[in-house]
Amino acid sequence: MNKKIRVTAVSYLNTKPLLYGLFKSPVAAELDLQLDIPSICAEKLRTGQADLGLVPVAIIPELGTPYIVSDYCIGAEGMVKTVCIYAQKPLEELEYIYLDYHSRTSVELARILIREYWKVDVQLLPAQPGFETKIQGNTGALLIGDRTMGLESQYPFVYDLGEAWLKHTGLPFVFAAWVSTRPLDPAFIQRFNAALKTGLDFIPELIYLLPAQPDFDLKTYFTKYISYPLTAGKKEALALFLRKMNPADQTIIRFSLEEQRNSRLAL
Repeated sequence: MNKKIRVTAVSYLNTKPLLYGLFKSPVAAELDLQLDIPSICAEKLRTGQADLGLVPVAIIPELGTPYIVSDYCIGAEGMVKTVCIYAQKPLEELEYIYLDYHSRTSVELARILIREYWKVDVQLLPAQPGFETKIQGNTGALLIGDRTMGLESQYPFVYDLGEAWLKHTGLPFVFAAWVSTRPLDPAFIQRFNAALKTGLDFIPELIYLLPAQPDFDLKTYFTKYISYPLTAGKKEALALFLRKMNPADQTIIRFSLEEQRNSRLAL
């Protein structure tokens, strides 16, 4: 029996269509799949506890030889809805912003936008569990993922990072991608991509299987706010984001299948 590929994936709602496709596909038998918060996914891939991961893209420069092995990602073409800064006051009046510990990508994106787009002088604080209760007065917070559902109606000021990035750069954004630290069998990658596409094709069916979310339209979220195809524009945005995150870094991303063999993207 061939050894299963160890896979770590983000456990948020936005990954459910991709995971649904994997579970519906025969490729599931080839995978040892574990679900974690984004920061744990990144750590498992970085330390060799996983062979393949749907991980926050900010981890890519730490991987040595990163391979993006899928045509699909967790991205946005603008507003994303579940990666936002929440506050009781306008951003320019804040003194402190807590940064969600779940994902380094969103933290680095917030740093870039605060520095280059909003251009506000605010102290950024590392967050600990329970930091959500500190959103008051001159203190805001960056929150990501399923915990943001319903928060939009609770705070008068909400800043969507996907929307701000689009306004700042004119580009979409990639929050998480399927990354490995070594080349994978092209035949496996084809099966893997086909399974992910199946999941996206079956979003209408999946919605009926998921618990209803109060004041949150799953169909709109999956089809309008989350953008799954890893397009040329998203690859350009990924390269730009990593350059902004660390201008001195010269990481090379290798893409899957034809691109993996024929081209490399220097960041």
